[in-house]
Amino acid sequence: MALSTPALGEPTVSSSILDLVSEPERVKTRSIDRVAYASDASHYLYTPQAVILAKDAAEVSALLRAAASNNQPVTLRSGGTSLAGQASGDGLMIDVRRNFREIQVLDNGARVRVQPGATVRQVNARLAVYGTKLGPDPASEAACTIGGVIANNSSGMACGTEFNTYRTLESMTFVLPSGTMINTADPDADRQLAAAEPQLVATLDKLLDRVRTNPASVAKIQKHFALKNTMGYGLNAFLDYGTPAELMAHLIIGSEGTLAFVAEAVFRTVPIRKLAVATLAVFDNLDLATRALPELLDSGAATLELMDSTSLRVGQGVPGVPDAIMGFDVDQQAALLIEYHADAAEELAGLQNAGQRLLDSAALRAPALLSQDAKNRQAAWKFRKGLYASVAGARVSGTTALLEDVVVPVQSLAETCGSLQELFTEYGYEDSVIFGHAKDGNIHFMLTDRFEGDAALNRYNAFNEKMVELILSKGGNLKAEHGTGRAMAPFVRAQYGDELYDVHLELKAACDPRLMMNPGVIIDEDHAAHIRNIKLNETIEVEADHCVECGYCEPVCPSKDLTLTPRQRIVVRRAIAKAEAEGNAELAAELERDYEYNGVQTCAVDGMCVTACPVGINTGLLVKRLRREDAHPVLAAGFKAAAKGWGPATRAGSIALSIADKFPATLVGGITDAARKVVSTDFMPRYDAELPGGGKARKPLAGNLGTAGSEPLAVYLPACVNSMFGPAGEGEGVASAFTKLLHAAGVSVFVPPGIESMCCGTPWTSKGYADGHETMATRVLEEVRAAMPGKNLPVISDASSCTEGFAHTLEAHGYEVIDLLAFTSKHLLEKLPRIEKISSLTLHPTCSSTQMGLNSDLQKIAEAVAQTVNTPMNWGCCAFAGDRGMLHPELTDSATAREAAEVRDLDAAAHASCNRTCELGMTRATGKEYRHVVELLAEAATKQL
Repeated sequence: MALSTPALGEPTVSSSILDLVSEPERVKTRSIDRVAYASDASHYLYTPQAVILAKDAAEVSALLRAAASNNQPVTLRSGGTSLAGQASGDGLMIDVRRNFREIQVLDNGARVRVQPGATVRQVNARLAVYGTKLGPDPASEAACTIGGVIANNSSGMACGTEFNTYRTLESMTFVLPSGTMINTADPDADRQLAAAEPQLVATLDKLLDRVRTNPASVAKIQKHFALKNTMGYGLNAFLDYGTPAELMAHLIIGSEGTLAFVAEAVFRTVPIRKLAVATLAVFDNLDLATRALPELLDSGAATLELMDSTSLRVGQGVPGVPDAIMGFDVDQQAALLIEYHADAAEELAGLQNAGQRLLDSAALRAPALLSQDAKNRQAAWKFRKGLYASVAGARVSGTTALLEDVVVPVQSLAETCGSLQELFTEYGYEDSVIFGHAKDGNIHFMLTDRFEGDAALNRYNAFNEKMVELILSKGGNLKAEHGTGRAMAPFVRAQYGDELYDVHLELKAACDPRLMMNPGVIIDEDHAAHIRNIKLNETIEVEADHCVECGYCEPVCPSKDLTLTPRQRIVVRRAIAKAEAEGNAELAAELERDYEYNGVQTCAVDGMCVTACPVGINTGLLVKRLRREDAHPVLAAGFKAAAKGWGPATRAGSIALSIADKFPATLVGGITDAARKVVSTDFMPRYDAELPGGGKARKPLAGNLGTAGSEPLAVYLPACVNSMFGPAGEGEGVASAFTKLLHAAGVSVFVPPGIESMCCGTPWTSKGYADGHETMATRVLEEVRAAMPGKNLPVISDASSCTEGFAHTLEAHGYEVIDLLAFTSKHLLEKLPRIEKISSLTLHPTCSSTQMGLNSDLQKIAEAVAQTVNTPMNWGCCAFAGDRGMLHPELTDSATAREAAEVRDLDAAAHASCNRTCELGMTRATGKEYRHVVELLAEAATKQL
């Protein structure tokens, strides 16, 4: 395979390995790809030599076999949310997320078969309809994948050790470094393993006997694994399992990619408890909060999440946090998020009463009431799950957040937390934070510093030594659930002693004789290894500078399977800044050049990343800034002129589409393709057969629209996109449909006289043309002010992204902007005649409807139209993004691939969304005709009139 030489240097991975990949595009050796994959959620930075997007388990088997033959270090990467450095490496990285996302529910939800690239949230969404879920419940469930859950023996907030990965995994298919693949569910798995790996099985037998016949080893294993424990290998498997395949499988759990690749796993699920009460109780200090734990635990609390004063202080600046942490100046306060779960009301009442008695007698800042209030509970959990990233995001620019994860017996937790705070003070880590799963004695603490230079590194090392001594003196474990990684690899011997550490070494050597699987993780004899290669980030654009690279944004990003994710866009910006700071002009130039397409052109700027980001970063704003700074003066002037003459411009676009619709699509498409080669694929849209003809002018709608003689309820701004693009098929378009509904409901709205020249401004903001946007925003404000003066009416629009755009322009001036969905749901539905429902309807919520909280209105309207309403499990932003889907159709193709397959399988009677360009994108992706849901409502409601 021919490879270009990137500025990072020629990759050292042998061509005999890379040539095993049949499609060259799945081998990534450019500097931008290697930099993008270098960073995970940890505080370490290792840049791979090459990245391979593996196709399937068979290919991984071949790659591992070849890597072993070439002594090539390999790191497996799935979600990249691990916090101890186990998902990064400087050899060959194999991506086992992109093509490994299959989920198969078994036995009506009692079991589930999953590949390593599926996230916990995706699996639980599939299981929810059966009333079950996975046992492990990590806070990063939105982004962490099954591969990492198994590799780290993940647990979480409620599952403890009873329902963690080790306890709930039924079987797995694993691939050893030799390439041997074993499915432990096969009846003859033991025979297969012994035949393929006789030396490995012999070593397992020897180690099994060695551990079980040593009383001291047995006692030490039982002591450490009575608590949460992901320090070192899962040696408890030697006590729990005796047959080779099952023993090997349970040793692989928690092995962090150092022993084998897990290609597939079957989990036993756990039932979702039907009822819950929760509260956030704020104590005067951390000591009081931790000393309250034993009684709360004895009362049957399902979760007890601890948050210290720094957590609360940061939380006060996060939108949507619970009221309990607001309204006071944080000093030393600490909080417990407390929940009780039950399946029956009587059982819940008993638990609630017991818990409330304890809270009523506790020294709290304010009374804490256990309640079933879903809104407060959701707010509390959103705050808690995003706490690490929120706190880390509040750090000083240029510093690194380092998160540690320890566990001690619950009765020792208060004293341990006090001692940790003393260590923070002793070593000058004044902004440190403590939070975690107090029910299990499992706490996380975070240090922030620029870990650079002898003074900083020596300070951290000295703190670490004291911390290790503290935790072990309390009978605890140095890692509870985040995995050993690189951070604690040098301290495995300290926790287990020489005898059991030697068992670690023999196990590793037996499975991975060439020590090529994730070197430096779990096993590392270098006592300073944990302070090497710590991230030292340069300051970048303010929109993204506080990113902690947690990866929560990645599953919702429409370009994740095509180019870069939001995290990777930010990581590459940091690499560019670092290259410039170090004077590496060649690398900076290469990264900038490749970033134009991978980072800028293929970003949909849809803002979905902000819905998942605990720090509130909208990477789309970063990309808009870059587009604005790089805007070509001629194009900027052209778009400003278009803003001034928007009415004629939209009509010209509509006419052009109508004319194009009369000619063969191949002819028109050929012309635009030729033009794209000459001009730019980021400027000239591509025409295809799915594009409709032009739409109707908006000017005839001006004035009172709807029932004559009625007082207008709102100012209506029909979106220009619905005028430029005509309706689907035989449909009438959303404006005409809305007009019919107004008449049917007996109400009216007012359309400004200058509507033909009005736009939400999104075409200018998304492309970075600030002057054009300012011109349009001024016109919109003037027209709205002149419409129905003195009435103070809400402003509505009929395309969700346009509603969002109008809101950005008008809300700062005191106007209420609502979408047509919300208006229809609130003012029209109940006034319509009886509707004859269609059999089924599949919805595509949009990124804007999601961010504006409109999806409940979308669902409500859909349920008025159809007997069965489906929203695909694989729903996501379609990435059509105005004209982005015509400029870069490959972006929409990639973004919609999984949803489109599901839509075709559902095969509903009708398909709907709430934004015309999204409807175009989904029509192209699925071959199904998508229309605005209000069109379908009008069709059904006026059928009998």
